[in-house]
Amino acid sequence: MKKMIVLAVCCSITAVVFCQPKNISIIPEPVQLVKKTGVYLLPKDIIIGATNTTAVQFAADYLQKKISLATGYAVKVSDNSAAANIQLLLNATTNTSIGKEGYELSVTPQNIIIKANQPAGLFYGVQTLLQLLPKEIAGKELVKNMEWAAPCVEITDYPRFGWRGLMLDVSRHFFTKEEVKTFIDEMAAYKFNLFHWHLTDDQGWRVEIKSLPKLTSIGAWNVKRTGRFGSFLPIKDDEPRNYGGFYTQDDIKEVVQYAAARFVNVLPEVDVPGHSLAAIAAYPELSCTPGAEKYKVSSGDKFIEWPAKGHFYGLLDNTLCPANEKVYPFLDKVMTELAQLFPFEYIHVGGDECIHNYWENNPAIKALMQKEGLKTMNAVQGYFEKRLEKIVQSKGKKMMGWDEILEGGVSPTTAIMSWRGTKGGVEASNKKHEVVMSPTTFVYLDYMQSDEIMEPKVYASLRVSKTYSYEPVSEGIDEKYVKGIQGNLWSEQVYNYRQVQYMTWPRAFAVSETAWSPAGKKNWNSFVGKIEDHFKRFDAAEIKYGPGMYDPDFKVSQNGKEELTVSLKTEIEGLDIYYSFDNSYPDRFYPRYEGPVTVPVDATMLRVITYRGKQPVGRMNNMPVAELKKRTEKK
Repeated sequence: MKKMIVLAVCCSITAVVFCQPKNISIIPEPVQLVKKTGVYLLPKDIIIGATNTTAVQFAADYLQKKISLATGYAVKVSDNSAAANIQLLLNATTNTSIGKEGYELSVTPQNIIIKANQPAGLFYGVQTLLQLLPKEIAGKELVKNMEWAAPCVEITDYPRFGWRGLMLDVSRHFFTKEEVKTFIDEMAAYKFNLFHWHLTDDQGWRVEIKSLPKLTSIGAWNVKRTGRFGSFLPIKDDEPRNYGGFYTQDDIKEVVQYAAARFVNVLPEVDVPGHSLAAIAAYPELSCTPGAEKYKVSSGDKFIEWPAKGHFYGLLDNTLCPANEKVYPFLDKVMTELAQLFPFEYIHVGGDECIHNYWENNPAIKALMQKEGLKTMNAVQGYFEKRLEKIVQSKGKKMMGWDEILEGGVSPTTAIMSWRGTKGGVEASNKKHEVVMSPTTFVYLDYMQSDEIMEPKVYASLRVSKTYSYEPVSEGIDEKYVKGIQGNLWSEQVYNYRQVQYMTWPRAFAVSETAWSPAGKKNWNSFVGKIEDHFKRFDAAEIKYGPGMYDPDFKVSQNGKEELTVSLKTEIEGLDIYYSFDNSYPDRFYPRYEGPVTVPVDATMLRVITYRGKQPVGRMNNMPVAELKKRTEKK
């Protein structure tokens, strides 16, 4: 009998240990986390206590669905907190230390309690609680024969910045309403609260404007191409223009409501005066360049030249004409309907990469310059932006634009999104503009995640470690005007939603932690471990992610003997690199990289793979020797 009791106790202990997470891996890192002894084992009958208000009920229902789906347990939501296993409580007296979005989470062997000042804090506390539970909680189906436990902790948490954003470009390639909702779900799980919706560009106009129906009947459709953006085969006149799509106003309202329930604001962007080819194809009278009536919505074919030195110039005019008075009633109609659709206080108007070469010799532009005393093309664009600013403000909204709009001058009430490095943010803050930091060199999620031999070739590479290293409060910036940080996913080379996920994660983890966590809490090596734990959660949820952080960097040089030498380096510590030059596929029984290696004179391929111990963690990197020769740095 004694042996049976001992056996039962041991089995119970084993079960608890089995389901307890080995590591506490919360992204973004909480402000304060204290580990306690023991775990809370979820009972098979769970009551979530929550006050009977819509926003709090949503957080409770959200948690109920997540737990019941994975566990199969009976989970009920009740307004009787006293009987609850998990309590979601709004503070009767405001806790000033945690603010509007902060929370306190207590896990004991007896119960789980989340407290917050506002419903948003409860929702974020729920996200943290889910990350404390085993990875299988993220799955979409029932997991049998396991017990579910959360480690005992005391957490106090609140965000560093109020603006924690991700942008999705739906103009280059259209993503469905349901896919957009999925994107919002995935970002909200990591405490992002701003969805920047890039709705218009040269490749498509995606928002229904009822007073301007051609914007979607014509402007939303192009010819499908699947090669490399900017290098497509010419479009033939008889090819069908049936690739694209748009969101009806009912769709927009549905997405906005969906996001709001998850405490995510939606920032619409209509990009003008540049990047407006889709609008001009629909309404050519908005141009003042002869031949605009022949323009078509771009499929991604080349229409801009980027000289090695100097400013870019257009091969066709994709700009709304600042000197054309028809443009401003058009913009008034657009902004009127946008303001009715989007409750968020800002409307983003783009303003980036506006080509000026067609303006330089245009009689209407010259007349405008003489009339208004404008000396430069930047001043011409500034004239446009100031008129647009008044239109936006007349709708009860604030204007936001990319940092180029500073060059022509706008009022301090207009917010700036700094993308061309940090300089624009510094300048804007010192001119008392609110600023969102979004520099290409740190947070552009469309950039390649590792070497271009492994990734769709787009502009440049951006490693997750570099994203993680970013500090938004840069030297010279006025901190009180920094609203926050945002990662941007442009979709030139993103053709489907699985690729959206692949490009977003894990770099968005880094953006999330920079936006939420105290700067002093960031630690790259521990963050890598958390990423890998969350990869397992993504596997359970069938969310795609990029494995590029395991790929090595290749650096090649040539010595005086005309020999090629290759240096390899990983951004993650503790990995072993194995390689081959004989066209076979290496594993851990092949030569291990110990330092720069000389390329055999007759080799055609360098293959590389990374391991941690006996397990491969990276993918096979296939580097042609011909490519190495192109990159040679002669000593």
